[in-house]
Amino acid sequence: METIERMLGDLERGKVSRRQFAASIAALAAGAYAAPAAIAAIAPTGFRAVSLNHVTVRVPDLHRTSQFYQEFFGMPLKQQSATIHILGVGDSFFGIEQGESKTATVDHYDFGIAAFNADEIRTKLTERGLKFDSTSKESFKFSDPDGFQVQVNAPDYVGHVG
Repeated sequence: METIERMLGDLERGKVSRRQFAASIAALAAGAYAAPAAIAAIAPTGFRAVSLNHVTVRVPDLHRTSQFYQEFFGMPLKQQSATIHILGVGDSFFGIEQGESKTATVDHYDFGIAAFNADEIRTKLTERGLKFDSTSKESFKFSDPDGFQVQVNAPDYVGHVG
């Protein structure tokens, strides 16, 4: 309603012509008419990603890469093992794994899901013909339709190096 009042005020003060006012009202009405259909078209399955929890990369030299990110971006080392380092990034983290190849790759990315329920998510993935990697109640990975490896868990997941 405020938008229409503002537009009407602009018309009365001569800031816009009648033609511009009519076009603006038509655009506003068209947008209001289309909005419910647009929202329905992207209706989620009932799961809501609320954070990008972490990204994990696989690199040829774990220690060189970890040292770079710690020094350059000030990311503190939160957890480590012989083959994995977890660096802190605010409430998220950046995982670095020792790879087998000389080429660095993104291994996976992780979404924190509101009211995370692993069994419900696995059921929906199965309905879509997608495969997942474990029966963990805390966190698991699956391949999306394009082959990217996606991990899901509660937003407060902190990772494991073991």
